[in-house]
Amino acid sequence: MEAASGGPPAFPGPAFVGPARDCLLCARLVEFRQRQRIACPDWHNAPVPSFGGLDAKLLIVGLAPGLKGANRTGRPFTGDYAGDLLYATLRKFGLAEGTYTQRPDDGLSLQGARITNAVRCVPPENKPTPGEERNCRPFLVNEMAAMPNLGVVMALGAIAHNSVLAALGQKRSAFPFRHGAEHELVSAGSGRPLVLADSYHCSRYNTNTGKLTTEMFESVVARIVQRLGF
Repeated sequence: MEAASGGPPAFPGPAFVGPARDCLLCARLVEFRQRQRIACPDWHNAPVPSFGGLDAKLLIVGLAPGLKGANRTGRPFTGDYAGDLLYATLRKFGLAEGTYTQRPDDGLSLQGARITNAVRCVPPENKPTPGEERNCRPFLVNEMAAMPNLGVVMALGAIAHNSVLAALGQKRSAFPFRHGAEHELVSAGSGRPLVLADSYHCSRYNTNTGKLTTEMFESVVARIVQRLGF
């Protein structure tokens, strides 16, 4: 649903409620999820909840859960290579504490940060459709609106970047995705200043091809930490 002004969807209150375990918004994702539940009954195989507190100053937005990563473990970026780079970087800059061992019960905690995905369910071949992105977007809108201290959103990849812009009622053409870019926006619901910081996704493909190096990724996080005063 769209607000009367053409901006992001309106919600009745500030409380954040994520998708139900058996969310039915996307028929293709529901069917894929059911197949995975039969094939791997001990996996999470459901919409993956966000990780970290709503009082965080930083929200990191990824694309969607990985089939053998978050879809298996039930925690964003947990169980695949992308999490290895992400959590190592967050620990280096004081945004996470504990040891990351690709398990949701490893004791890792986030400090001033929260992690979510533009699409909460695993899509076939890790490729959500535009319709699935739209269906899941109200959860992102409501989540940002429920974060009173939110100052920076870090988008991992162009799809996450575009989803954040759409959630804020902004045009893509005005804020093109570019690794290392920082876009001055307005936060959902509150009208406060908000920065959208772009990074290439920390996937194995991007790092193996040299599109994203550890130094490139750390540079983006370092600037965010400096901006937020951590």
